[in-house]
Amino acid sequence: MLKSIFFQIDLRHAEKEMNKSFVNHLPEIEIGESIYKQLPNSMLKYLLSENSKYEKEAFQGLAETILEPIKLKKVTPSCTVLEDQIVWSRSPARIDLAGGWTDTPPHCMMDGGDVVTVAIELNGQPPLQAYIRRTEESSINLRSIDLGKQEQITTYESLTDYSNLDSGFSIPKACLNLCGFHPDFSKVKYSSLQNQLRDIGCGLDITFFSAIPKGSGLGTSSLLSGTILSALSDFCGLNWDEHEICNRVLALEQLLTSGGGWQDQYGGIFPGVKLLHTEKGVNQIPLIKWLPDSLFKDPEYAGCMILFYTGITRVAKNLLGEIVEGMFLNDKNGILALDEIKRHANYIAEVIQQGDFIAFGKAIKETWKLKNRLDSDSNNQEIQRIIDTIDDLCLGYTLPGAGGGGYLFIVAKDPQSAAEVRRRLRKYTGNTRNRLVDFTISTQGNKVSRS
Repeated sequence: MLKSIFFQIDLRHAEKEMNKSFVNHLPEIEIGESIYKQLPNSMLKYLLSENSKYEKEAFQGLAETILEPIKLKKVTPSCTVLEDQIVWSRSPARIDLAGGWTDTPPHCMMDGGDVVTVAIELNGQPPLQAYIRRTEESSINLRSIDLGKQEQITTYESLTDYSNLDSGFSIPKACLNLCGFHPDFSKVKYSSLQNQLRDIGCGLDITFFSAIPKGSGLGTSSLLSGTILSALSDFCGLNWDEHEICNRVLALEQLLTSGGGWQDQYGGIFPGVKLLHTEKGVNQIPLIKWLPDSLFKDPEYAGCMILFYTGITRVAKNLLGEIVEGMFLNDKNGILALDEIKRHANYIAEVIQQGDFIAFGKAIKETWKLKNRLDSDSNNQEIQRIIDTIDDLCLGYTLPGAGGGGYLFIVAKDPQSAAEVRRRLRKYTGNTRNRLVDFTISTQGNKVSRS
């Protein structure tokens, strides 16, 4: 009954019509019960009582729903490399061309999702990379090249310190947990991490870097997670395929409390241009429909697509929380916007299939309008100043990811307009960090090899 009633009404509207005492008549729902019962029940209690514990209960229930299947698939990591071998993993970034947010739980679990993405390399290189080699020590050494930081880990307690997103090592620590370097995810129980590493026969030295600024909108955090997970899978003999890597990234983001959907990791771990589609349900494994990349490679059109780093950053965690809360509440305006975003993703997939450049450029502009409809903070004065500088020369533009900063993807009207867009952006003086960035379609996606 809870599903049939509460998931068909706007809970904010329902709360206004109810007496506050109604909260005492709502049934108690245990963590671990059906997400379809737990989320609306907890959020209605939150609205009626104004007690934040019920809101936390809803987010916890969503996290447990995603994490529980992973916890049931415990693994046993081992060392499968020679003494002098290095495992090397690298991944492209991604641009979401349409459909972003429809991949985000709980919405995708209730209605499915449709997202069109393209995997891209920046300046001729996959921008996310990780290296792992064995050591003789009973410890795990983490090194971030781009942050210039390092940390040595010798205890399980140090590995569970991953919820602090300001730490440079939240992602690799969460990855190590999911790969069995913690009792919660390991088939074999050890008294300490050092004993586990002694049993494996080596320590690990993990070096990684992201050649993309933080808050870029190119799926950096999710794809760095996937890059490290794929390296660990190879090193530890876990033999995970791309779908398993992407599914574990979804779980990892719940460990980090950052939340997130599946389109970032699927957008870059898998190559090329594609429409990602899921049906409703808890197990979100997208069906991939490959789309032609001719619009991105044809000399007549390729030069008309421009990537510009705005120098403005916006971290998606708080925004994700706001959008997901609206999903919990079945916010009418948000749900209508998500329905339109999903329809638009299928439309832009058809346009790409047909190779219609003009329609594609205009559809990118519609993507931007729909992002702003769902979240008005996707745009701001500084972003708008950049857009105003080039608007007369463009068919469309959008900020990948959550918006509010990062990279601006631009489709110019023609090659002459594209040249003028580049000239104007080179002269733009909004901040000292903005710049044009060359990009190409990634035909490989995530790649793992050994020395």
